[in-house]
Amino acid sequence: MDKKTLQRLERGRRHYKNREYSKAEPYLLKVAQEETGFADIMNMLGVIYHDRGQVALAQEYFEKSVRINPRYTEAALNLAVTYNEQGMYDQAKKIHEHATSLQSDEEREIEPFARGKLTNMHADLGSAYAELQILDKAISQYREALYLSPGFVDIRTSLGQLLKDAGHFEEAILEFEMVEKEGPGYIPAMVSLGATLFAMGEKEKARAQWARVLEQDPSNRTAGMYFRLVDQMLAQEEAAAVGMNLEVEEPGIAPKSEDAGGASDLDFSFEGERASVAPATCDDEDTDDK
Repeated sequence: MDKKTLQRLERGRRHYKNREYSKAEPYLLKVAQEETGFADIMNMLGVIYHDRGQVALAQEYFEKSVRINPRYTEAALNLAVTYNEQGMYDQAKKIHEHATSLQSDEEREIEPFARGKLTNMHADLGSAYAELQILDKAISQYREALYLSPGFVDIRTSLGQLLKDAGHFEEAILEFEMVEKEGPGYIPAMVSLGATLFAMGEKEKARAQWARVLEQDPSNRTAGMYFRLVDQMLAQEEAAAVGMNLEVEEPGIAPKSEDAGGASDLDFSFEGERASVAPATCDDEDTDDK
């Protein structure tokens, strides 16, 4: 579903929810013409036409909804009512029995739009837990989101960042590697992989990872800053090994995410030769557009 169609659907749903059926109809009808596989859209149109007294047209759309998803209880019950109003009692009884026999605890296929919404709801809840530093629950919610939509690389990147913050470095690396397979060259994940390697004490590997980012995006301020900092730290270590004292330049304030291509996910602070890593959010993409 393209962005324009998604916008129509969201507007149609909003008007429908507010019972503004005359406003909802053109949006939903346009979406139904372009996307024929959404049972809930057909059901909403059926409700709109039934409300207007266009019972035969309502029946047509309820039937379409049930054909798309035979387990859609609401549409099945609406169809039974419509049959009954037209004196089609045998059909009404049959469809009613079907609707009431559906087992609510059985696994059902989730429609694409609903799947995307559920995915984003889990991700939003995970983000809320992360802000409160309840990392175990945040990680759980991001895993739920990825169970529904495993191809959402921005959500997988956020999960990797949380795993890194919780000290689960190996798991974080696995997530970033999966992002690389799903969406090669996704900069936020590449930068965060460097942060994870740095947190593990693998400074040279972190520097090499940020160098990869800069090869792909030479203007990336975040990767450039982190590369220079870790390069200075390694130079300081080399100098210390031969008895020299090389001071590390203070990093200052990390660039804003928009300056860094949305890839900034850590800040450096120094105490002598030691560095600590603090999490920050990565808002490179909006999951609501999915």
